[in-house]
Amino acid sequence: MSEAKQTHQDQSEIFRGTADGETRLKHEKSVQGTPAASLPAFVLGEELADLADKDPRIVVMTADLASANRTNDFKARHPDRFFDFGIAEKNMLTAAAGMASTGLIPYAATFASFCGILGAEQIRTDCAYPRMPVRAIGHHSGMSMGFYGTSHHALEDLGMMRTIADLTVVSAADANQLRAVLRASVDHPGAMYIRLGRGRDPVVYETVPADFAFGKASRLREGRDLTVFTMGTEVRPTLDAAAALAAEGIELRVVDMHTLKPIDAEEIRAAAAETGAILTVEEHNVIGGLGSAVAEVLVDGPRVPFRRHGVPDKFVEVGPPAALYAHYRLDAKGIAEVARELLRDAAA
Repeated sequence: MSEAKQTHQDQSEIFRGTADGETRLKHEKSVQGTPAASLPAFVLGEELADLADKDPRIVVMTADLASANRTNDFKARHPDRFFDFGIAEKNMLTAAAGMASTGLIPYAATFASFCGILGAEQIRTDCAYPRMPVRAIGHHSGMSMGFYGTSHHALEDLGMMRTIADLTVVSAADANQLRAVLRASVDHPGAMYIRLGRGRDPVVYETVPADFAFGKASRLREGRDLTVFTMGTEVRPTLDAAAALAAEGIELRVVDMHTLKPIDAEEIRAAAAETGAILTVEEHNVIGGLGSAVAEVLVDGPRVPFRRHGVPDKFVEVGPPAALYAHYRLDAKGIAEVARELLRDAAA
């Protein structure tokens, strides 16, 4: 393939919006109102390269997005263990299963819409069913692709992934939690779906959480009026909403339910027993994701005021991510409004 042809095919710099050092095709406040320049970039490739320094089983693959997901950082240090499949995501996931069958631990990364949605069959049949230790990484999840529209939005992936047997489903809130997820994933049995945001996510964890464990939620803030279960990109705005409500005398318990499957049912039951109501917040369709998973636990216990908050069951509008988060009340201001509404309804 000619150099010109290769340059034409590589879309990663365009999607990332960093070509020539300029921000392109993105709203200047691209991460829920936070200027992108003030946030850390993806640490995916860097962390995997560090792990690979000590573990020869680790290989990394992507689908023409090495710059967008920073797996090129891995390529620079371990070129013989890096594979770019071009725009062939399904093939990539099947090949990952094949590599895993030989004793390798593959990390296969692409946009969440092309990983957890387009590649659902391969994750199910080739990876999860034979319990291959493939780590399918869906980045730029939810509405974070903004202007690229429905084909690039991933608001159904969690619902699809959590119905697959023997598949661990986890979502990282920021760079430090991603490091913890990757470190814990190396020797975790079976296949895994790791959901990420845009890579430029506001800080939630000041350091890499030493107590991270799959299936064990992280309680980040105490409160008795209402428990909010959230995950991934919605953890930071939920904490900000809780801080704002505290000034009004409303105390929210905030729980990072980073592992959707297996879910921490004990933490959900504790919230039902100890707080006045439960709210779930997610950058996902309200059907099938975190809200549905929490409801499935609650249905077997005492009744408690409960509300699912996320994207309505519809295809979202096209626009800059910050505007979409505000429109669907998935920014701090909107989450605080929804929490107030739930508490008013519960008191009525």
